[in-house]
Amino acid sequence: MEFKDKIAVVTGGCHGIGLACVRAFEREGARVAVIDTNPAAEFVGDVGEREDLEAFAAHIREKYGRVDCLVNNAPPLMRGIESCSYEAFERALRVGVTAPFYLTKLLMPLFGEGAAVVNISSSRDRQSMPGTESYTAAKGGISALTHAMAASLGPRVRVNSISPGWIDTEYRVYEGPDAVQQPVGRVGNPDDIAEAVLFLCSPRAGFITGENLTVDGGMTRLMIYHDEHGWTYRPEQ
Repeated sequence: MEFKDKIAVVTGGCHGIGLACVRAFEREGARVAVIDTNPAAEFVGDVGEREDLEAFAAHIREKYGRVDCLVNNAPPLMRGIESCSYEAFERALRVGVTAPFYLTKLLMPLFGEGAAVVNISSSRDRQSMPGTESYTAAKGGISALTHAMAASLGPRVRVNSISPGWIDTEYRVYEGPDAVQQPVGRVGNPDDIAEAVLFLCSPRAGFITGENLTVDGGMTRLMIYHDEHGWTYRPEQ
């Protein structure tokens, strides 16, 4: 019960990584406030809208009175440069960068000594596939925002980010190349990220701030060459 009587806030907490974080905090004794567009959320709202963030912050202040942990998790949309409109790109940045900034700002008066913020970034903050510009830009932004906020909010509040790799939110088990392209030999699941979130929010990480923790099974560290170590390039015919 490492977080007994603590107050945690999770955005996008009704599915995937966010839901795993909620369950992990509750397992460890925390009370958790969630904002999500899902009607089942404690607070139904869109983090991409300023008014919803302000109303959510007011709700937290009135119901809980303080915040010990904030997890900015709600994901931006993914569109490529050919299909992404100006409005869609701007929306991705609002959800992925502006919302974490503004919600953290709104909750600053509620943070006590030892509070922690964890921003969910992505390994795409440093590597890309075609057609991912809106998502990748937002994740690059949140990674940079993390160390800026760490400098501004310390020493009272620590701010870190996590960059997940391939995380299957349906907990499917993969075999073959999909699995072994991660040096740990498997695809990740939301619990892998939730456990990292708990660590960064705990006193065990009390000397860590402004950092990005990559949780990807080593995928971004594995160098792949044609016809080496079992990897062969087979272009589509």
